[in-house]
Amino acid sequence: MDVDQRNWLDLPDDVTTNILNRLSVIEILEYAQKVCTAWRRICKDPAMWRVIDMENLQDLVTPRALEKMCMNAIDRSQGQLVDLNIELFPTNDLIEFLAQGERSSQLRRLQISHGYGSLHKYWSDFFKKVPLLEEIALTFTTISEETVAIISQYCPMLKSFTYNNHGWKYSIGMNSADDFVIAVAKGMSQLLHLQLTGNEMSNKGLQAILDGCPNLQSLDIRGCFSINLNESCGKLCKERIKNLRLPSDSMEGHKVAPTDSEDDYEDYVWDDYVGLYDHWSDDDNGGSGPYAGFTDVVAEYYSLL
Repeated sequence: MDVDQRNWLDLPDDVTTNILNRLSVIEILEYAQKVCTAWRRICKDPAMWRVIDMENLQDLVTPRALEKMCMNAIDRSQGQLVDLNIELFPTNDLIEFLAQGERSSQLRRLQISHGYGSLHKYWSDFFKKVPLLEEIALTFTTISEETVAIISQYCPMLKSFTYNNHGWKYSIGMNSADDFVIAVAKGMSQLLHLQLTGNEMSNKGLQAILDGCPNLQSLDIRGCFSINLNESCGKLCKERIKNLRLPSDSMEGHKVAPTDSEDDYEDYVWDDYVGLYDHWSDDDNGGSGPYAGFTDVVAEYYSLL
């Protein structure tokens, strides 16, 4: 019995687009767009790049290659980017790139994991270019109180803020944590969802949240063990917040620091930066070896902790 042979090229563009959208950024840029002219045309459609998800890809190619692919994808979106999720490779170069022109003008959601201390330089410029931003999720990625003030000024539509440092051994201390949380409460009064896992804030910070964010529907303070919920603010917190995650609640399914050992964690951070800069060319670093410029970068990282 003869079987009809179907040609993938006969599929309508919208069906092909739906199929290709299920591939990763790497699979599209390295493989799918090279299959044929029709697929290449579809892969260049800005609508294909409204959502860019580059999480859990670091084992496939080098961090530098991931960064370049991400920039390529952002350019292809032609200002239509609404959702960006990146992990273990964000750098000042990428944040600066996002801040240029109208690349981020439509961005609604930003999620960055394991940016560590490397992203301070261009945060302010970037957040001034994302007026439609509704959600920020930062995991092991630090920002300053000054940056929080910029966000509060230029991102009036922000409804969800996640700042997850659970298990990160490089703590900032209770007073600094309270100051940061107070800045969040003061500048993000419109928040509906707030997650501050692993924060070292005290009841002072928690009270600031209750006073400054009257519309909160959910609050996640798991791992915030400096809070005493037996005091009045703890009681008020339980009464007012519809969806409340308490300091001792399970962290199952939630991102935590990579290891429990402080020595192992230092090695993990060090290896991340070795992995990032080992693959940069001599021309990139302006030096003569694979680690040229590496020491300065690590020194900058530790100076920010």
